[in-house]
Amino acid sequence: MHPNAQARLRELLQTDAEALAEWQENFKLKDDPRVTRVGAFLRRFSLDELPQLLNVIAGDMCLVGPRPIVEDELALYGQYAHIYLSTRPGMTGLWQVSGRSDTSYRRRIALDCAYVRRRSIWLDFKILLKTVLVVFGRQRGAY
Repeated sequence: MHPNAQARLRELLQTDAEALAEWQENFKLKDDPRVTRVGAFLRRFSLDELPQLLNVIAGDMCLVGPRPIVEDELALYGQYAHIYLSTRPGMTGLWQVSGRSDTSYRRRIALDCAYVRRRSIWLDFKILLKTVLVVFGRQRGAY
């Protein structure tokens, strides 16, 4: 992150209507002014996710599950919030291997709910395998 990252974001959102719309829809930006070149590299190869292994070891997260969200995002789940809250978040999940940042937030919610309803060891194995292919393959989508 750049110094004064929040100020950079605030200024961009106040001056760029397109960026504001993207932020309101996805809670992230493809061209986020807060992210340094090193940060962009880490994100591209999902290396920024590795510290979450500590949360998995501590039992706060699973390897596979719905993507962690911030409190403000829970409202977007609407009637499906209870489904999201019924399981621990994961480092990877159905959304992450099904298009990731290239999918809409509505699709993300549908994928999170589908995972919770269908979760099994076999599905987790398939998601973990696909995660390796996404991270080391040509599919990127992370930003």
